[in-house]
Amino acid sequence: MSVSRVCLGFGFKPDENRHHFLVCIPQKKDAVVIIYEHFSWQDGKKKQTLNLHEDKAKAEISRHKWKLLEDTLQTEFNSRLKTQKLPAGRFVIGQTSVEQLLGKELLVLVWAVEDCDPTNVPIAIRNWLGLAPEERWWLYTMTNAATGNVNDRKGWRKALRYALCENPIDEQREFSLFDALMSNRDTCLD
Repeated sequence: MSVSRVCLGFGFKPDENRHHFLVCIPQKKDAVVIIYEHFSWQDGKKKQTLNLHEDKAKAEISRHKWKLLEDTLQTEFNSRLKTQKLPAGRFVIGQTSVEQLLGKELLVLVWAVEDCDPTNVPIAIRNWLGLAPEERWWLYTMTNAATGNVNDRKGWRKALRYALCENPIDEQREFSLFDALMSNRDTCLD
């Protein structure tokens, strides 16, 4: 019996783990992009059916802000997938599956920019790229535990926005964004 090694979207292998994130990009230019934590996979279906009792909407972001993030996310994820000898992915109109850990990293960036001024998005991207994947996973875990639902806009979500959007990196010196977040968390967690 041969085992299928299908890899969809960005590193998602439904034969190994059904839990993943689903980025839903609508046809309409003025509609929002929604990211779901998706706990199942319907084999043979191009479009997945969401179970709103089980699957969780984690974030909504304007199409404009999504376009500002999309190339960076694709480049970062595809670079990492290449080192694992996995096929490159791309975000498409409709649904794009994202492997669990990459999805957590994606949400850290999306949560940081969801309510920021679009002019701060390049700062957030630069700061996000400065974090190690393990730091992004930790930030996701902390944020998700307290404020991981689509409409949460306080606490850790606010702290992420502050840390990634309002702390420009001084490129002349080493800067730990992680340390900045931790030192400012008490003022952001109201």
